[in-house]
Amino acid sequence: MVLFPNAKINFGLEILRKREDGFHDIDSVFYPIPLSDALEVVPDSQSGKDQWHYSGLSIPGSSSDNLCTRALSLLRERIEIPNLSTFLHKAIPMGAGLGGGSADGSFFIRGLNELFELALSDEEMEGMALSLGSDCPFFIKNLPARAQGRGEILNLVELHLQGKHLVLICPDIHVSTKEAYSVIKPDDSHESPADIVSKPIEQWRGNLRNRFEEYAFEKYPRLAEINEKLYNAGALYASMTGSGSAIYGIFEEAVERSLLSEFDSVFISEL
Repeated sequence: MVLFPNAKINFGLEILRKREDGFHDIDSVFYPIPLSDALEVVPDSQSGKDQWHYSGLSIPGSSSDNLCTRALSLLRERIEIPNLSTFLHKAIPMGAGLGGGSADGSFFIRGLNELFELALSDEEMEGMALSLGSDCPFFIKNLPARAQGRGEILNLVELHLQGKHLVLICPDIHVSTKEAYSVIKPDDSHESPADIVSKPIEQWRGNLRNRFEEYAFEKYPRLAEINEKLYNAGALYASMTGSGSAIYGIFEEAVERSLLSEFDSVFISEL
């Protein structure tokens, strides 16, 4: 079985409050985009143990730490699953706010559910995915959704962006999510991102905000510069996704690559 776990971007990201469990309540809109990894899972009766094979972008940590490995352990707590050979090609940059690792783990659950006919419901898979990470449940249905709580409370939203064009820039900058949370003052008074994205995209700029930009743009001026350059190139809306450092722009028309030649890591796609 071959799967293509895709990335997501955030349309707006409000930090509402810090919870007693140490997490933060957020309000955002998660939106799936076409940038994807490739994940192949094959039953393996020959090797006597699970085999993991990786290519593409490097994955930090050991294989036991990645979300596919953890997802397999979760599934084996419920049902017997034979040894597997898993091939993961990474194209989604790690630590960029794109949810690439979360997508891999959640798609792994979805794939094994189908491959072994486990008959798990979306709700059951979302529950398992939540134990992997706060944004993992989103990738079970993988549809535009308002995300609340830690990111696991999901309500589907209608967004009419078909035909628009996405430019995604992934600079070689690491933004510390922990440090960003420590300096951002929670605020629950702002309009919900879900309400803002229901309006024409021309009204998003100045209203739809990612609170992590306050920290990231000040500490890493290059990120603010990239964001502004996307607007100068004609973006209807531009923002950092998640806690960064990826920056995206939504355009009415396709963008000439020559306008983006100064950037090393660029992904362009029609939505």
